Amino acid sequence: MEIGVEIHMTTKLDLRAELSVCKHKMDCTGVVAIAEWICDRPKQIPRLVELLWDDDAAVSNRAADVLERIMREASPALKRAVEAYTEELIGFLGEAGAAKLRWNLALTIPRLTLTGAQCRRVADTLNGWLDDRSSVVKTSALHGLADLARRETSLIADVLDLLRMAERSGTPAMRARSRILLNELERGQRKRQRRSSIHMFD
Repeated sequence: MEIGVEIHMTTKLDLRAELSVCKHKMDCTGVVAIAEWICDRPKQIPRLVELLWDDDAAVSNRAADVLERIMREASPALKRAVEAYTEELIGFLGEAGAAKLRWNLALTIPRLTLTGAQCRRVADTLNGWLDDRSSVVKTSALHGLADLARRETSLIADVLDLLRMAERSGTPAMRARSRILLNELERGQRKRQRRSSIHMFD
């Protein structure tokens, strides 16, 4: 029985069992279906977050994948449910070793509502991941840092420098992503500077 069919037929689901099923390590079919199912069920978030610490690396990695997908355009109820675990997720960020865990968390956690201090803690960890062996992890870390800089202006100068360096000497994926992120951040910075000038002379 395919997971998509099973999910739409029942409101009860053994989430761990479904996350452990994968025809191929790069197959995301089940992850997409689970993410769609959870989007309408914020009460499933505690179980999903718990599975990030599962002893089975495949389950943990896929739980992180689901979490990243549901936080792309999360409803207010879904976002509140995830943000109840903000501190736990930030703590887990420092423990994550697997590449798939890292790249999903690097994209997910900066989407949460974070304090300035939390932004800086997350940024410290993501900075360390820029030396990761995985190009995907490094590219995701850059993306996460850019998202944090949009929230915490004290990070902007350092993040812009990192993006410029990555644009010059990073992997092809890092160079391509850095160009996009640089354009977005620099455009946002120019808008802030114009608003500041207007306020100064009003």
